[in-house]
Amino acid sequence: MRGCTCNFVVKRLYARPSLALLIYHQRRHVNKSGFVCHGPLDGDAIGPGAKTVPYICNEIQQQTMSMIYLGVPEENILEKHIEGIERYCASNAKVNSLASQYVHKLGMIIQRSTHELDLDDQASIRMWVERNKKSIFIHQDTSETDPFILGIQTEWQLQQLIRFGHRSLIAIDSTFGIKRLKYPLCTLLVFDSRQHALPVAWIITRSFSKSDVSKWMTALLGRARSVEPGWKASGFLIDDAAAETDPFRDIFGCPVLFSLWRVRRSWLRNIVKKCNNIEVQRELFKRLGNIVHGIWGASDTAVALEQLTQDFVDQTAFMEYFKSHWVPKIEMWLSTMRSLPLASQEASGAIEAYHVKLKVKLFDDSHLGALQRVDWLVHKLTTELHSGYWLDRYADECDSFQNVKEEYIASTSWHRALQIPDSAVTLDDKNRLFAKVSSQKDSSIVHLVWNPGSEFSFCDCVWSMQGNICKHVIKVNMICESHQGYQPSMSFQSFKELLVGLSKKPMEDSISQDLSMAWTMQMLEQIRNLVEVTRADDIGTVVNNLPLQWASRKGRTGVGKPSTALTLPSSKRSASKQKTRKRRRLSRLT
Repeated sequence: MRGCTCNFVVKRLYARPSLALLIYHQRRHVNKSGFVCHGPLDGDAIGPGAKTVPYICNEIQQQTMSMIYLGVPEENILEKHIEGIERYCASNAKVNSLASQYVHKLGMIIQRSTHELDLDDQASIRMWVERNKKSIFIHQDTSETDPFILGIQTEWQLQQLIRFGHRSLIAIDSTFGIKRLKYPLCTLLVFDSRQHALPVAWIITRSFSKSDVSKWMTALLGRARSVEPGWKASGFLIDDAAAETDPFRDIFGCPVLFSLWRVRRSWLRNIVKKCNNIEVQRELFKRLGNIVHGIWGASDTAVALEQLTQDFVDQTAFMEYFKSHWVPKIEMWLSTMRSLPLASQEASGAIEAYHVKLKVKLFDDSHLGALQRVDWLVHKLTTELHSGYWLDRYADECDSFQNVKEEYIASTSWHRALQIPDSAVTLDDKNRLFAKVSSQKDSSIVHLVWNPGSEFSFCDCVWSMQGNICKHVIKVNMICESHQGYQPSMSFQSFKELLVGLSKKPMEDSISQDLSMAWTMQMLEQIRNLVEVTRADDIGTVVNNLPLQWASRKGRTGVGKPSTALTLPSSKRSASKQKTRKRRRLSRLT
């Protein structure tokens, strides 16, 4: 600001993760000539009221912009804006007047802003990229040889990626809007402190080839490591069996997991849409789940599909859809589920919650005419959707906007399921065909969950009938985990199969057995550390118990170097030092 040379760097303290070290290179707010360049002490401030203008930090500005984008009334926005300003200066009539003018003008600017910077969509995107270079990590224009690729990541999203993505999982909601948008949207998600899916990057492209995916992944990783050189992801969750997995392993150097949420959602939505009888819906969804569960057994997929076709031959609409969309590629999907570890229902529910929110924001009836413009999509993502997630995180961390915080906490089915008491669930202990869940709002309403204990459970609530993973299914599956006779979750069974396969692989008394044992012990130690960190109330207690002890810089750089204290007698060393000091003093005098 006006040539201010004040600057500092922030360093993370790995031994104390809750603290940060600020190192000022220049603490005073002066320019290169040494004069105060802004603030109340600046005698050359522009304008007669510059000394009394209230300070508006980036946090207050982002909060105000987010509330405007989300349609909050101006009176409420002004109230929160003044509360933020009062943290830096006393409130008076003039400050309140300036704050009111600021909020009103900012609202007018946002209302008059448009996504169409040019009538031509491609030219409009180029202009937007030129104006927002800090929010772009890759941009490749369309040419005869290269497809269009646009990678968007704001500075706040980069901070969340480094914070929640380091040594943690990253999920991908791929191929969103492949039928309705001009270019499909791919979203990279991290799981925040409440295990909610948080978008940290958007990639707009039609190409999913290995070379093009590697381009934006390399650019994204380079951007993260330019801020945090030691940043590393622990794993990627994919939801498309056709996705290339080599870039994840080669570039990020981490394992790949598979989430069932897209398969489950697609099957359930079409069953409800194309089959009218609810009993047929329950049985058909259960049979499809049995086919998926059969990936670890000796069942023949072709025989199971043929039997399914014969048993539900009267369901013409669904069987035509299933034969045309899924039968040709069902083996590819089942092979991916068999070869990759499967993600949990909590992770799948968080990804689905983001997908539903994105769909509501973008596919509003008032925007149907703009779906084929990329600049409109970029504008919606970086304004309304970004502001919504920023305000959610701000409300949760600062304990403000209580209504926003409550909606944010309850935005996933997993967290809503945790609010259902165990006493509200009744299992069918005789045949284990169904479970009953009593409503917490109205005790006279009871929801029926068929095929309990499975990811392909069927609930008759409104949310489940829309194809979503509902809280009743998750709660019933939680109860079934502690009861005998119910099959374990597919994610746990996948994990178990990996461990069993690892134990069966090596030959007895061979080096391969030693290597497998080392891998198993390393994985077991990581799991123990993760459980300890998850259950700990204070992260400081976990850090203090770590075996690694930091030494001083001099001690670290001197490790492994031979000591030079014995090479010369003490008398000769002291004499040589005195002569050196004498020569330096004489050189200064001359």
